[in-house]
Amino acid sequence: MRRRGCQWQNALRFWGMNRRFRGMGKGRKTRRALERGGTGPAQRLNETLARWPGVRITPMFGRWGYFVGETLFACFPLREKEHDLWVRLTGDDQKRALGDTRVRPHRRFSKKGWVELDVDGVEDLGRAVRWLRRAYGAATGGSPDATAAEP
Repeated sequence: MRRRGCQWQNALRFWGMNRRFRGMGKGRKTRRALERGGTGPAQRLNETLARWPGVRITPMFGRWGYFVGETLFACFPLREKEHDLWVRLTGDDQKRALGDTRVRPHRRFSKKGWVELDVDGVEDLGRAVRWLRRAYGAATGGSPDATAAEP
């Protein structure tokens, strides 16, 4: 049995367009760090947040994006050299967070409730997860199970 190409592929050949289009074919390989869910603190955060109900983790623009439904509530860098966690909080939580010297307003989106904090190692994960719980609660109106939230 002889196999034929798609009708539109035959039409393209007829018109002299026999080139490869973007999005067709094999494409490029996924980076190993993405397949493993990150490295270093990013991997620990991804493992923790993946257990929370309704959280979707996806790479976007050089960062891990943490979503609940369509709402982005946090971002963390893909690169192991970068350590700034971005978290979107309510107005009251943002004021409370900025009272800590280790938390600073986001450089562009501070008026929308975003703050930045550095997560350099395991010792910073507890503080990060506490603010992530608040951001998750603001995005969903609830909070994840406290036992599943610890790194």
